[in-house]
Amino acid sequence: MNPNPYINEDLQALAETVRRFAQEKVAPGFQERDRTRVLDRALLREMGELGFIVPELPEQFGGLGMGCLAAGVIHEEIARADLSFSYLNLLASLNAQILSKYGQPEVVKPWLQKLIQGQAICAIALTEPRGGSDAANLRLRIERVGDEYLINGEKTSISAADQADIAVVFGRTGTPESGAHGVTALLVPMDMPGITTNRFDCHGQRAIGRGSIFFENVRVPVSHRLGDENKGFVQVMHGFDFSRSLIGLQCLAVARVALEEAWRYITERQAFGQPLSAFQGVTHPLAQYDTEVEGARLLCLQGLWLKDQGLPHTAEAGMAKWWGPKLAYDVIHQCLLCFGHGGYDRGLMEQRLRDVLGFQIGDGTAQIMKTIIARTRAGRKNVPA
Repeated sequence: MNPNPYINEDLQALAETVRRFAQEKVAPGFQERDRTRVLDRALLREMGELGFIVPELPEQFGGLGMGCLAAGVIHEEIARADLSFSYLNLLASLNAQILSKYGQPEVVKPWLQKLIQGQAICAIALTEPRGGSDAANLRLRIERVGDEYLINGEKTSISAADQADIAVVFGRTGTPESGAHGVTALLVPMDMPGITTNRFDCHGQRAIGRGSIFFENVRVPVSHRLGDENKGFVQVMHGFDFSRSLIGLQCLAVARVALEEAWRYITERQAFGQPLSAFQGVTHPLAQYDTEVEGARLLCLQGLWLKDQGLPHTAEAGMAKWWGPKLAYDVIHQCLLCFGHGGYDRGLMEQRLRDVLGFQIGDGTAQIMKTIIARTRAGRKNVPA
């Protein structure tokens, strides 16, 4: 990890510790988990025991209170070894922030402890069959019945749908016309009666998986509501500014390790009596991408630094989310080509390419991110859609 203004000595030491763990424990199972589509829960628990899951959570909730940059450097190092496995860190960080900020302490604290310890996985159930980007136009129905909420409907393309122990579920409590202002968020244990799941056959991130969650007359106590009724979407969506910077870092970490391997390979591979690195047609694309990855990473770190300082960071997070995954895909693609037919074989490089592609779709497309950036710069009223 290159030193920069955002990474102090403590964070540098943390990154080195996580990198050793990731290389020894996470990296060896990278391709096997992709083939079997099975996550290693024991490895997740080990990561929790070492304090590598939601270290940014305040101490009052059982966290270490280390800040968002600490979460960022951990995400980078786990993602270098396996992007799919690092998705567990992402889900924990995003959902722990939501639970700690908007949940009733007696309900969420036991789950937060399990998340920290790597004993539970929390999904975030927002996307529905009729659309993902139009996230405020939800149809899953949540009805208040006495001291319970009744849930009916379907969520789809949910990461870890069939593996999660709990889910943050968004549904409509207001009228369809109320848009984002008629949505309520609930913490739903996934073993509740009336919940079924399935799993898709995805292109990448196969160990974490994606699927649908079906709710049929699922009853959840009112105490499990997150935030205010009809305001769940408006309140909770602010947390995505944090996760978007993390996603950028995760993808760029994969791009960085791909570049390291490509640089090494082109100095070893001989063609026409000299190493491939003697040809500018090979080195210049890598030099350009190396530059862009360095710049994009700094932008992601800046977004996390701004959050740690309590300063606005919505635009920076949007930039990190659309630029990081796209750049990472392009970089890994170029690195794969450097390896020729060897890169096209099933292996590390092609799996990285498959894995990062998903982040150009999930958690907010590039078009949505650019709209968010435009609204931040020009004012929401001047950028209606």
